[in-house]
Amino acid sequence: MTNESCDKPAVMAFEVLKAAIIDGSAARLGRLALAGRRSIETPNYFAATSRGVVPHMTPDNVNKHLQAGGAYMALEDFIEQPQQVVGTVRSPPIYNAPTTELRPRKLHSFTAMPPSVLTVLGARRIPAVPAPMGNSNSSVSVFTSNGFQNLTTKDYHAAIEALRPDIAVPLADLALGAITPTSKRALRMAERTDEWLKAYFTDLNTDSVLRPHGIATFAPVLPIAYSIQWEYLERLSEDLVPANQISGLAVYDPDVVPDMLNGYTNLTPLARLSLATPSTPQQILRQVSLGLDIFVLPFINAVSDSGIAMTFTFPPPPGEPPLREDGTRTLPLGIDLSTPAYKTSLAPFSPSCTCYTCTKHHAAYVHHLLSAREMLGWTLLQTHNHAVMTSFFTSLRATLAEGQASFNDAIRRFTRVYDTEFPAGTGERPRARGYQFKTEHGAKKMNTKPWKKWDDEKIAAVRKAGIAAKLEKKLAKEAQLANGLEGNGVETPLVPEDDADELDHRGFAKIVSLDDTKDK
Repeated sequence: MTNESCDKPAVMAFEVLKAAIIDGSAARLGRLALAGRRSIETPNYFAATSRGVVPHMTPDNVNKHLQAGGAYMALEDFIEQPQQVVGTVRSPPIYNAPTTELRPRKLHSFTAMPPSVLTVLGARRIPAVPAPMGNSNSSVSVFTSNGFQNLTTKDYHAAIEALRPDIAVPLADLALGAITPTSKRALRMAERTDEWLKAYFTDLNTDSVLRPHGIATFAPVLPIAYSIQWEYLERLSEDLVPANQISGLAVYDPDVVPDMLNGYTNLTPLARLSLATPSTPQQILRQVSLGLDIFVLPFINAVSDSGIAMTFTFPPPPGEPPLREDGTRTLPLGIDLSTPAYKTSLAPFSPSCTCYTCTKHHAAYVHHLLSAREMLGWTLLQTHNHAVMTSFFTSLRATLAEGQASFNDAIRRFTRVYDTEFPAGTGERPRARGYQFKTEHGAKKMNTKPWKKWDDEKIAAVRKAGIAAKLEKKLAKEAQLANGLEGNGVETPLVPEDDADELDHRGFAKIVSLDDTKDK
């Protein structure tokens, strides 16, 4: 990615700089340019956001330290159930966000995203929370801050027109969850998505909304077999691409890409955005080999939350990895800074890293921040991990520019040298909000309870101790009263507990005149 602003095309321009289709690989180099945004060299990645912000990062730090050229945002993060206020329906605040000359788009203005970073708007988060009810013929289920609700196609299209993202992903009929859809359901998914895409261009009126506002459209490619959605893909290739209505593809399953490229040459020049959420760098490399250009990577946020600092490089370091304590000869993808081993370490996370965190701080400091649950700890981790991913893609492009053979060899060495999964963080994660995480049925809750219910044995012991303490206090009070009445020097309580005759004999509440006082 370059720091200069790109030339201002009508909507979006994507140029393939180098392509290689040998040994089953379709990896390619490209450049994506939008009006007023920094040009993006591909393969590359976009940051995954939560409610319009990169977790743990303020917009100024995103501008200073993060080199992600774009950010993926979900409409369900900003909307909620309509609320009645004095007889009127209150609209979500994002629709009332003021715009400025620097940020003329509401989505940029509301989220305070740096002007150089392009925005991608989809209906649902990546990955999305499975909804208890399915989609209908004219709506999808979304998970808002106050529960699930239906988002109609017209409402979604109106949101795109009002918020004006740089890239819009039209609605797709997705079957979320672990169950693979049947062939009948998959066919219905393709038909609905095709119908919704037609309605998308009808409602937005391409000539008056999309092009003048610089909104590029990335048509969805469904996570179903190519043989089921071929008619839908054919319409994209034969009708929409020649009419310049779509600028790219939003791919939910990378395994569909090879068949798609072999079947439709008109789709080949389009930019391909992966929404398949790879969870490791090995999965990213596989998707690059299949021909994907841009990636949304939620795992960066998850790794930072778990207290892990990424340490991998591409290509991997030369030589044989050292023998580890478990007897293996592989390198970890990251280090767990919550472990006591980094309590006194004054070294950076990675010797070769030049990010802000590694040049200004050391591992022991971040270990202390995580132990104290200071927010700065996760901010520094997020800064470092994004820098590692930026370096990963920069080296990936450089290796790919050397030739397909060098790229394939680097992938083989990377797969052999590094672990296949990130280490599991042992520290306590930051408290997750309801709109950030949603546990499925039977899953363990993300947040630990700050208050826990005592067991019956402990409750009985405390109750017994409380009764004993009350009894002891009562006996002490009775002893104090007895001593006070006997004149042993103990102060008599302000409200005596004697009977009326005794109080009268002692002169309790006796009225004394002023004259008597003067005489005395």
